[in-house]
Amino acid sequence: MYKKMVAANGLFYPILGFASCVAFLYMSFGDFKLSYHQGPELAFVTRNGTQFMVEGRPFYINGWNSFWLMDHSAEDDRKPRVSAMLQAGAKMGLTVCRTWAFNDGDYNALQVSPGKFDEGVFQALDYVIAEAGRHGVRLLLSLVNNLKAYGGKTQYVKWAWEEGIGLSSSNDSFFFDPTIKRYFKNYVKTILTRKNTITGIVYMNDPTIFAWELMNEPRCITDPSGDTLQEWIEEMSAFVKSIDNNHLLTVGLEGFYGPKNPKRLTVNPEEWASNLGSDFIRNSKVPDIDFASVHIYPDHWIQNQGLEEKLTFVYKWMQSHIEDGHYELNKPVFFTEYGFSNLNKDFRPDHRDRFYKTVLDVIYKSAKRKRAGAGALVWQLFVEEMEEFNDDFGIVPWERPSTYRFLTEQSCKLARIQGDPRPNQYFKDLCLRRE
Repeated sequence: MYKKMVAANGLFYPILGFASCVAFLYMSFGDFKLSYHQGPELAFVTRNGTQFMVEGRPFYINGWNSFWLMDHSAEDDRKPRVSAMLQAGAKMGLTVCRTWAFNDGDYNALQVSPGKFDEGVFQALDYVIAEAGRHGVRLLLSLVNNLKAYGGKTQYVKWAWEEGIGLSSSNDSFFFDPTIKRYFKNYVKTILTRKNTITGIVYMNDPTIFAWELMNEPRCITDPSGDTLQEWIEEMSAFVKSIDNNHLLTVGLEGFYGPKNPKRLTVNPEEWASNLGSDFIRNSKVPDIDFASVHIYPDHWIQNQGLEEKLTFVYKWMQSHIEDGHYELNKPVFFTEYGFSNLNKDFRPDHRDRFYKTVLDVIYKSAKRKRAGAGALVWQLFVEEMEEFNDDFGIVPWERPSTYRFLTEQSCKLARIQGDPRPNQYFKDLCLRRE
């Protein structure tokens, strides 16, 4: 019996050791996907008329832009900044981050050429989405740029032109060239049907994604009537919804009124704004567009005016669009970028604070009245040691106590209106400290 036990034990311990090793590897790596489900349980954001909704409650948004998340996630030495930024946003009670889900033919390109993707960069986007979910932050993901940065529509036109099948070398051929539209649809389908290598969730089934944005700041200046851009929005929004009906969809507009809109002269910043081929009302009325987007950049849009005049414009600009959402569109109006440049003549940090407070107060008052002002995203937030990626709008919010206070107080004020859904693990402590 003793010899049998020794023999058995001699066999048992190596097996036990092997099993322990397998269990350790599984817990460390095989169960890696499950570790990303340990964040707060997120539900899809829906809409009911002019209100965003989460599980039957109104959802008012205080959030931010960090367009650089995927790009940084693609490089090991910069990747920690992604988690740091998402965690910092969550600790401030910020619930939505807007970021790029594109990089076309540029450095760290996601789409290297039409239909060809860099799997390493795609895994970087997987990581961004997984980390956001882990911290209870939802993402507004933009699908292409009107500007040249990160490729944009210019790169799509260049690809078609280089292959000898492009109809025109004009950047605006992005909106009407059949080949280019096919390139973009293939890109969109690839993104929507991507299975996250970390969470195992297909993007179109992931509630961490708040919504899709067709394009960042679309303009079609070669057709100021707006017909070309309107047709593109109608076609592409229907295409997105034919694949993914779980998520909300927006255009990505700056909010300018078109030449046929009577508000163009009274609300637009200047005459040029009505000749860009976009029209806030017409574009946002498209049936497959769920909410309207607006940007706010008074110092870039208005010349030779002082701070008080700019703040008056901001108030009027926001109120006009909120009224449109309520009376014209019956859709939420989401101010997806607002920023104040530090390159202004006589700029002072307290000027930026006053601008932020103006924007946030309008949103809060709209939310209290259950109007269409659904939220705002500051452009843009960074963590420390990112000066080389900054523009004249970026801030590290905790470096200026007044700015940090404005943003965090807004999070708590909106949470109280919507019944405090406790969207992340930091929210309770943050807001209890302010009561």
